[in-house]
Amino acid sequence: MKIILDWNKYIEKAVSTVAEGIVMLKNEKNALPLDMSETVSVFGRIQLHYYKSGTGSGGMVNVSKVTGIVDGLLEAGVRVNTELLDVYRKWDEENPVELGSGWGGEPWSQKEMPLDDEVVRKAASVSSRAIVIIGRTAGEEQDLRIEAGSYLLTDTELDMLRKVRKHFDKVIVLLNVGGLMDLNDIEECAPDALLYVWQGGMTGGTGTADVLIGKVSPSGKLPDTAARKVSDYPSDPYFGNKDRELYTEDVFVGYRWFETFAKDSVLYPFGFGLSYTTFDIAVKNGENKDNETIIEVNVTNTGRYKGKEVVQVYCEAPQGRLGKPARVLCGFEKTKKLAPGESQSLKIKINHTDIASYDDNNGSDTAYCWILEKGKYTFHIGSDVRNCTEHFGFVLDNDVVIEKCEQALAPVTEFDRIKAVPSDSGLQPVKEKAPFSLVDEKQRLFASIPEEIEYTGDMGLKLTDVKNGKCSMNEFIAQLSDHDLSCIIRGEGMGSPRVTAGTASAFGGVSDELNAFGVPAGCCDDGPSGMRLDCGTKAFSLPNGTLIASTFNKELIEELFGFMGVEMVANKVDCLLGPGMNIHRHPLNGRNFEYFSEDPFLTGQMASAELRGLHSAGVTGTIKHFCANNQETNRHTVDSVVSERALREIYLRGFEMAVKLGGAKTIMTTYGSLNGVWTAGNFDLNTTVLRDQWGFKGFTMTDWWANVNYRGEEPRRSNYVPMAKAQNDVYMVCSDSSCADPDIEKALADGTLSRAELQRNAANVLRVLLDTHAMKRIMGEDDTVEIINRTDSEGGGDEPVEFYDLGEKFTLDLTGVKSVQGENYSFAVVVNNPGFYKVTITASSTQSSLAQIPLTFIAMGTPCGTFTWNGTEGKPVSYTKEIPFFSKFTAIRLYFAQSGLDLHSVEFELLRTVDNMDIAFASED
Repeated sequence: MKIILDWNKYIEKAVSTVAEGIVMLKNEKNALPLDMSETVSVFGRIQLHYYKSGTGSGGMVNVSKVTGIVDGLLEAGVRVNTELLDVYRKWDEENPVELGSGWGGEPWSQKEMPLDDEVVRKAASVSSRAIVIIGRTAGEEQDLRIEAGSYLLTDTELDMLRKVRKHFDKVIVLLNVGGLMDLNDIEECAPDALLYVWQGGMTGGTGTADVLIGKVSPSGKLPDTAARKVSDYPSDPYFGNKDRELYTEDVFVGYRWFETFAKDSVLYPFGFGLSYTTFDIAVKNGENKDNETIIEVNVTNTGRYKGKEVVQVYCEAPQGRLGKPARVLCGFEKTKKLAPGESQSLKIKINHTDIASYDDNNGSDTAYCWILEKGKYTFHIGSDVRNCTEHFGFVLDNDVVIEKCEQALAPVTEFDRIKAVPSDSGLQPVKEKAPFSLVDEKQRLFASIPEEIEYTGDMGLKLTDVKNGKCSMNEFIAQLSDHDLSCIIRGEGMGSPRVTAGTASAFGGVSDELNAFGVPAGCCDDGPSGMRLDCGTKAFSLPNGTLIASTFNKELIEELFGFMGVEMVANKVDCLLGPGMNIHRHPLNGRNFEYFSEDPFLTGQMASAELRGLHSAGVTGTIKHFCANNQETNRHTVDSVVSERALREIYLRGFEMAVKLGGAKTIMTTYGSLNGVWTAGNFDLNTTVLRDQWGFKGFTMTDWWANVNYRGEEPRRSNYVPMAKAQNDVYMVCSDSSCADPDIEKALADGTLSRAELQRNAANVLRVLLDTHAMKRIMGEDDTVEIINRTDSEGGGDEPVEFYDLGEKFTLDLTGVKSVQGENYSFAVVVNNPGFYKVTITASSTQSSLAQIPLTFIAMGTPCGTFTWNGTEGKPVSYTKEIPFFSKFTAIRLYFAQSGLDLHSVEFELLRTVDNMDIAFASED
């Protein structure tokens, strides 16, 4: 079947998402929308370097063009102060941005241009409105810090704000950031308008301009509570601990804490966001049934602009024995665009599972149950967690058990947790001991071992026979040898030649023997903000997770990811590594941009929308990182110590929703430890909770080069046996997944690992593969994608990437390769000896001796260093850098920032080998 992907419609959907995700915190003196007849002056160097996303694997999407905010304003016809813009352009040329080098090496921000009073005064003489843009990034291996240029403003930025405020009548501040940042200094400068415009992908500037000019009225809502100080967040005393992170705040995360115990510590509450218009929300009807409550509301636009509103429903449950947050989000819907005076009726269904509490108290009558405690349940309906003017409720005379579980994942370390206790002055946070685990984990693991499928050898059955109903999955798996089973639990990558060039891994058919059985190699690729293609292929860069959550628009996000899914089909990618679903437990988490919210219900709803969109195209997403991956500091070794209740209600809840509502097919575990066991080998996480209690039928994978252990043992990479026994099905990644593994062979021989357990892993992987486009291709039935309205520069090209064997010494002849500004030269190497190499690039130029012609060496999507030539009078000149190579299949790009360079060769010489994967990650320093 032929599928049409209209690039223009894809762009339009992304632009709509950006516009709907922008959160307007303040708008006084009619600062916005802009008056199209007036000139506006734009300040801040980030106007020339819009942050489309954060850093690391979640943001490494190659694009031909990023539309920044000034670009969007100019394209919309806004009269931008071009004289001021030229001042910034000239200074920017003289002060190039700092890209950093190596994994996790990009700085949080860029040096700001110092402003003279005269420059600001002159700008104010031609315009009364000023826009100030402040940008921040963060990402993998790089938490933010309470430092200037990170979470705080720099002195230069603060000086800029003060001077602009002094000279301009109306000041608009835009925050181009991945998550929350400190607002105190900004508020002290008293801007008239303040907006979180987040990171909107490659079309971010267009969507932002649509809001600024009033084409779209802002309708985004805060997915996190903006507190006055970082120290106000209840997780702050424990965040960033390098060994053990205690989740003492328990279920009181974000607004659950602030609305229960610390209302005065809030600058802007959860769910808050202004519009250019106003709305009236009125409850029409409320009906309580056995397992759900249905609330009908009428929303009327009472203002002067068209706009959308989000109706939010929060449940206030009785405190009971357990103690609970004052309010919990349990439902929301967004209106269509309403004209002034227009109304819309919305029906919001609230599943009682979403207002239940988990009783983790050992010895309780309702231990390990989701329950509704007896008492009054009040639903507060409004536009944010505090602005709720309508109410509906019901009373329970007795406790109601919603679901009976069994204890799993409870802590083994003694620690205190917070409980809400009523007092004369209201609810108070009181510490109590978190309940301990009583589970015999070894017995539970032993009891789960399935019955072995008797080995038959090759009976001529192919995986297509399972697909076509000619044989059962068990009959097919019976043919697989011990070696076949050991291969299928190991993904190959990064950049495996078995799948699309420059992607994260191949899974399933990773050996010639498995291919002979008709098992295709499925393709995983980094996300969630678009496809990371390290060979240089261009892809669509999507808005970040925080922005997506701020839309509160499930239908819009499903439609956006429908387009994303078709683009994946065009690139032969079966599985996008996203959405990221970890909780915004603390505002300094570097990967908050990838994740949605401090709230698990909003997280689960938005993730499910993304998955439904991907599934509509026959591809899927891998929900990650499962679970409690809430800091980047020491993420490989830190132990997250969390009560079972907090896990169930906060850190697992979104994943559970994505499995049950979104139909998740693949899941990625974390790098770190959860209550003493690394998640990659945690049986209760991957089997007891995920499969036995939630009914998950897909396959799980480790994060790339993750550590694995049994409880009480030291973790190590490539520790496949505890992983397989835990029913974490695929280790990501191995350099060659087709080779024999001595650990697996030994474990099979001594009975530590059974064939039955490996067969179970194989069945999980193969069930997912059956419904992939990779399977369709083997059967000759795959869809074709025609992309229309995409320019050649936006396309990636399907040229195969050539691989070269990288021995101890290797020289690649580059004769005939010329640098063209903004373009890349791509190739790949097979690294037989991981380690540090001396890389020497030889080139010449006929330009003047004052010319500067930089070339950035990019390996696996990461800038490893910049080589810069001046004019050489046409003579070859060589420059050398030391660069680590860790992945067997390494995609390399030479990025040309300027034209005028004739390349001659690139030489590689091995300096020293390494015997572990530590060089793949940023150091803690």
